Amino acid sequence: MKTVTLDVRAPSEAMADFVRIWKSGRAAKSARISFATPELLWKVLTAKRWELLKAMCGAGPMSIREAARRVGRDVKAVHSDITALLKAGVLDRVEDGRIIFPFEAVKVEFLLHAALPGIPEGAEPAVEPARPTALPLGFRRDWRAGARLTAYRSAY
Repeated sequence: MKTVTLDVRAPSEAMADFVRIWKSGRAAKSARISFATPELLWKVLTAKRWELLKAMCGAGPMSIREAARRVGRDVKAVHSDITALLKAGVLDRVEDGRIIFPFEAVKVEFLLHAALPGIPEGAEPAVEPARPTALPLGFRRDWRAGARLTAYRSAY
């Protein structure tokens, strides 16, 4: 079964994976489409667009009119949704102009973290050298990334 993973990760991580796979000369184990934020993922994959993907999943190439018929929607509305999905790289267009979602299954993957007290939403982490004996105020140890320290810029 050909599966695509839709995930949320930083563009730098997605590019690092691309470069690693490019240098290896081997194809990736599975297809992956990455979004920079969960908000962007949900902006691209609205409920109506998700319904379109479900109708197209494993169905092969089809016209926009056929896709609209399968979901019971207006051709013009489906056309705008398909255009958005093509721009996002979720759908492809075949040589004869029809569209295709070349996967039989979709996996959506992202992680929701608890908010950290005292750190404003959207604050950017700044990396400092690791292994102090005590943590200065405004710092925390980032165990996910090893033993480095993360400082947060405050909006105050």
